[in-house]
Amino acid sequence: MAFRSRRLEALLNGCLETVHYGDIAALVGRQEAIEAEDLDYKQQHYGGEPKHREELAKDVAALANHLGGVLVIGMAESRGLPSRAFDVDLDDQRIRDLQQRIASSTAPPVQWEPFLKENPSNPGHGFLLIAVPRSPQAPHAITMAPTKPNAPALRYPRRSGSKTDWLSETYVATAYHQRFTAVADRATRLRDIETWLVTSELSRERPQLLVTLVPDVPGEMRIDQSSFTKYKGQLFAAQPLIASTKRLFQQVSVGPHRLTLQQRVGRSDGDQAHLYDDGSGIWVQPLPTRVDTDEDPTDRVRSLQGDVLVHRMMSAVTFLAAHARDRCAATGTASVEVGLVDGMYAHPYAPPRPFPRPGQPARSETYPLSVDQVPPFPSGTHCSEVAQAEATALVDDLADGSTGMAQAVSLLANHLVHTFGIPEAHSVSAAGALRLAAWHPAQRENMSAWALQQAMAVIE
Repeated sequence: MAFRSRRLEALLNGCLETVHYGDIAALVGRQEAIEAEDLDYKQQHYGGEPKHREELAKDVAALANHLGGVLVIGMAESRGLPSRAFDVDLDDQRIRDLQQRIASSTAPPVQWEPFLKENPSNPGHGFLLIAVPRSPQAPHAITMAPTKPNAPALRYPRRSGSKTDWLSETYVATAYHQRFTAVADRATRLRDIETWLVTSELSRERPQLLVTLVPDVPGEMRIDQSSFTKYKGQLFAAQPLIASTKRLFQQVSVGPHRLTLQQRVGRSDGDQAHLYDDGSGIWVQPLPTRVDTDEDPTDRVRSLQGDVLVHRMMSAVTFLAAHARDRCAATGTASVEVGLVDGMYAHPYAPPRPFPRPGQPARSETYPLSVDQVPPFPSGTHCSEVAQAEATALVDDLADGSTGMAQAVSLLANHLVHTFGIPEAHSVSAAGALRLAAWHPAQRENMSAWALQQAMAVIE
């Protein structure tokens, strides 16, 4: 399973497959390149002595048991800051030796991938990158005999900042339990997250879009005072609506196993998101609609623009997947469920609407929900209280917010609009291209510029 990290890719100006020797050498002296929970430097190759073999096992297992990360071999550091490049030899025998050592000294064997970055001025030498993804088989133990007499025979390391912690017996037991139950829990997890939000927001009577994402290989986000301060700053500064500079969320708080984001302080009728510590997330969004002016109130319809629906879905899946990948190091595929309802009581997971009690004010007047598209694309032929869709996609594709994300949203949007009698949501194609003619004229320039920035195809 490949390792991806937006933070490290931004630091190196590219993904691990494409970066060059010079990109890594340029890290010398840069404060943002200091050793961290996902980055470690080694001046030389791991030696063959027992203490060096133990150190190799500890380093790779610690990354696999936490967020994953990269070991840069061939870079000296001073107090964690990269200080000087020391080219190491990049012969095949070194790679084969690493494979044998890691496989024989960790259990389950840690999965990793080597990247050789040769110095153009020193053929056969350069940096060796050892990329270790967060592991679905965690926790990984060091199985070789300890070099210190008082150390336990079976040890479980985990990266903590730029250092290594050792997992307690309670943590190890919990992690083993989660490993064996994770697959069965994914479908239940998705439904539980959505049900909890629906039942806590039953007062919402406007049309709502709910987008829920659950990674198939869960991640882990540590929530303490230090991390909360960091995440709070990130989320206040976030611009989660694509092609927009709007900072949407004004309140960030902590809930059970999650961060809670709200658009309006002290009110629950705006956008709200819950970002869970395993990489799961849900975002509920009130949608702007228009009621027609038919003289007979019984014939009036509440219309939602199809491009608004697609825009909000694209924003939500990108934002939630970025949380899963970048804060929780979730990897692989994710299950995504979207629900469009004309009021929260219409949601399939909501309880029955209670009968009004004597003296209780009557409900405000509501109108059936339909979906319209920009002419000449077809609009809805009938109304519905609820529409749902599900899809599975790669976390990285969704978080990158480019063609792979657009393809997933096209599939989800098509399934939603079928409920309203529309064959296709034309704002985005099945191939992941933005179809400008299907967007409202006021949005075309912004969406076109955003698509160009994301290297996404644009068609008329």
